[in-house]
Amino acid sequence: MDLERQKSAPIYEALEKFRKKRVVPFDVPGHKRGRGNPELVELLGEKCVGLDVNSMKPLDNLCHPISVIREAEELAADAFSAEHAFLMIGGTTSAVQSMILSVCKAGDKIILPRNVHKSVINALVICGAVPVYVEPEVNSQIGIALGIETEPLEQIIKENPDAVAVLVNNPTYYGICSDLKSIVELAHGYGIQVLVDEAHGTHLYFGENLPISAMAAGADYAAVSMHKSGGSLTQSSLLLTNNGVNADYVRQIINLTQTTSASYLLLSSLDISRRNLALRGRESFAKVVQMAEYARNEINAIGGYYAYSKELVNGGSIFDYDVTKLSIHTQGIGLTGIEVYDLLRDEYDIQIEFGDIGNILAYISIGDRIRDIERLVGALADIKRLYERDGSDLVTGEYIQPQVAMSPQKAFYSQKVSLPIEETEGAVCGEFVMCYPPGIPILAPGEKISKEIIDFILYAGEKGCSLQGTEDPEVKRLNVIKSIN
Repeated sequence: MDLERQKSAPIYEALEKFRKKRVVPFDVPGHKRGRGNPELVELLGEKCVGLDVNSMKPLDNLCHPISVIREAEELAADAFSAEHAFLMIGGTTSAVQSMILSVCKAGDKIILPRNVHKSVINALVICGAVPVYVEPEVNSQIGIALGIETEPLEQIIKENPDAVAVLVNNPTYYGICSDLKSIVELAHGYGIQVLVDEAHGTHLYFGENLPISAMAAGADYAAVSMHKSGGSLTQSSLLLTNNGVNADYVRQIINLTQTTSASYLLLSSLDISRRNLALRGRESFAKVVQMAEYARNEINAIGGYYAYSKELVNGGSIFDYDVTKLSIHTQGIGLTGIEVYDLLRDEYDIQIEFGDIGNILAYISIGDRIRDIERLVGALADIKRLYERDGSDLVTGEYIQPQVAMSPQKAFYSQKVSLPIEETEGAVCGEFVMCYPPGIPILAPGEKISKEIIDFILYAGEKGCSLQGTEDPEVKRLNVIKSIN
């Protein structure tokens, strides 16, 4: 990485020059630097609204960058040790879907774990690729799916020699990391490309003594959420490519769905955040690790909770652990994760990332302070003191491997009928059901509905999980395939 070059932020610098020129706008957006919408200015500030501008020659164009945006992409590629980087303003969903659409066409097989984000399955609905699932091991104590192991992966590859790609979540929402380098070597040995959903791994490129990043492991593509641990604005992300991937073709794929009215607020936030990470990332993430470790020690000292870390590493299904993740198993105090999540928000004004049946995740990043950590620890101790109960009735495990009956695309576009969830056992699902966050589908289109899955959906709803994905806004009915013949 060229640290001297990394001091530049070309999009930000171009916007600063533009702002000083006081250009009279006869273009979009129609709020005209906020003059047409004073309430928006009051909410966001004059400077922010004044930089919400349209693509113009001095500011380049995201769909076909030739100047400042192209330079910003080159700087991002250098910072992340990639051959090419694309600035994405449709969230990491757009990055995930673009890398899949760049590799997979209708009928192509892609190998992946079932505990993927909904954006992955959505991409298969769009392009018609067929998922081949490699079933991950599940930790029954904390109820989460673990990483991909090379031995079962190689078996799946041998059974599906026509597969074109392997997709890996690394790290998972909970911090679990697979042996990414070995997975890449294995897949490449069979002529298969490797795609990494690295939404929760921006910091891996800049921190010390953290799990290996996708680009360092030799992956072909990686979707990186700069707005998560990287500090950019929500909905801004990166798509990284490597190993001679045709970047011009990938740009064409991105432009199939990307807006032609790119937000310069999002673009400049990516540019500034990349510079910040390149220049100060190592120091910043060392502090994040320190805060997360401090929080883990304090929370485990409370009793009942289990804030897990590297002690889980087993060299296989948990090859490594991302210690910046503050994942906490809550059922030891008799409460589900979503119950603790709700109590923290409603009673203590603390908003954490998510809660599921067994766990909560408190996202620790470059913007946190020790006093905030102490407030969280104090609230968790208080919740244990006030709300602890016998948890023998709790259901363990948030992950159930469904049986695939047809491709997501075929199921999604099939004729469907709506039934009460309780009456869908044995049917094939025609839509998504998920708790959000984290957005991992409990059911996806084309999967067979079992009694176990029905019970889990009902249980999650009763406990307060935010169920989404169904046509029915109340998630009491499911669209199922009318006929699979």
